[in-house]
Amino acid sequence: MKPFLGEDFLLDTPTAQRLYNEYAADMPIYDYHCHLNPADLAADRRFTDLTEIWLGGDHYKWRAMRTHGVPESFITGDRAAREKFGMWAQTVPFCLGNPLYHWTHLELRRYFGFDGLLNPDTAETVWQLGRERLAEPGFSARGLVARSNVRTLCTTDDPADTLEHHRMLAADATFPVRVLPAFRPDKALQVGWDGFPAWIARLGEAAGIGIRTFDDLCQALAKRMNFFAAMGCRLSDHALDPIEYAPGSAASAEAALAAGLAGKPADPAWALAYRSALLLFLGREYARRGWVMQLHIGTQRNRNTRAMRALGPDTGYDCIDDLPFARSLTAFLDALDTTAELPRTILYCLNPRDNEVLATVAGCFQGEGAPGKIQFGSGWWFNDQKDGMVRQLTALSNLTLLPHFVGMLTDSRSLLSYPRHEYFRRILSNLVGGWVEAGELPNDLPLLGGMIQNICFHNAQAYFG
Repeated sequence: MKPFLGEDFLLDTPTAQRLYNEYAADMPIYDYHCHLNPADLAADRRFTDLTEIWLGGDHYKWRAMRTHGVPESFITGDRAAREKFGMWAQTVPFCLGNPLYHWTHLELRRYFGFDGLLNPDTAETVWQLGRERLAEPGFSARGLVARSNVRTLCTTDDPADTLEHHRMLAADATFPVRVLPAFRPDKALQVGWDGFPAWIARLGEAAGIGIRTFDDLCQALAKRMNFFAAMGCRLSDHALDPIEYAPGSAASAEAALAAGLAGKPADPAWALAYRSALLLFLGREYARRGWVMQLHIGTQRNRNTRAMRALGPDTGYDCIDDLPFARSLTAFLDALDTTAELPRTILYCLNPRDNEVLATVAGCFQGEGAPGKIQFGSGWWFNDQKDGMVRQLTALSNLTLLPHFVGMLTDSRSLLSYPRHEYFRRILSNLVGGWVEAGELPNDLPLLGGMIQNICFHNAQAYFG
């Protein structure tokens, strides 16, 4: 029997163990998509306790605590930090079989040196250990990222943002990690959203353009892309819920924008024409700049009305969608490809049902510019666990070329989430090692180990430039 989280955790064969220990374990991290707050890194924020750094903003833990019946006051409410942590400690033993059980204990081991199990009996010990370690010099926001062996990380940033914290980080040569912005223009596409007029005004102010027409909007976004590029940005990011692409007339797009600016709902056909035209404009701009376009597909957001009213958006009430999207996606990519304006693109699905869909869509649009120009992205959100990663890697290797994969991302708001890269690397090594042991791949460790190192780091470094 293997020990829990032992040296061979998730590594079932001798070949898998060698691939992980000799090739994967010590590779640096290129975290090309995360939701870390650049203000925390710029200020080198210090954290007082585990509730502040570990439970604040972590939707995974919040969902588990709600499922365990924990009152909301102990989750997002005003109860004391120690009480909230105690409720998490009560919940952890019920996470058996859930990836949170692995992640929780990996993080406690890797950052705090705690090798036991978190439960009500050990909660006070872990709480005090957390407070002691977080007071040490190397446990600030920057210290935690650096000790995680991160070389580059890309945050997720609104086009109207000043990027002042990125500017501070770029000017500080004492921090060895490159922190770059990524362009997330989701709000520009949400015509009809209640906050749309105010956001457009903010975008126009940032760009120095009064936005009254669709052309004004495109000019403003282009100016902000120029600004982001000057700050090191090389990626865009879209949450398309769902992706819909059906080009309409320019007049329809203008009518939708006019309605949105007036705070009125747009005719659905006009809104679709607007979103389609704007996506096409953005894709062409990304290609012109040599940026990578990331498309996240398949989420239903904020589905609990009562919770939305009480807590607001992005508080852990999202789920997987099951709408068909392949025809809209291929039409959009084809429209860009037809004029040779398709940027390097990463496609992510939240519904694992769609793994093979995205892997085959990617194969339709490969070409010059970069190996694996169109990527089927890593297991994302609800799929960044063992089963989800194995399914994604299997579909990717079956239907495209695994050696060109750009690997794992963190997609997290937590500075303690980087052991998920270890988790991924163990799963990858185990999958490849199992193929070797079954006689499905040659027992050529330099060949396979080089591929694993590329997936862990080098491919992302080359792909994103």
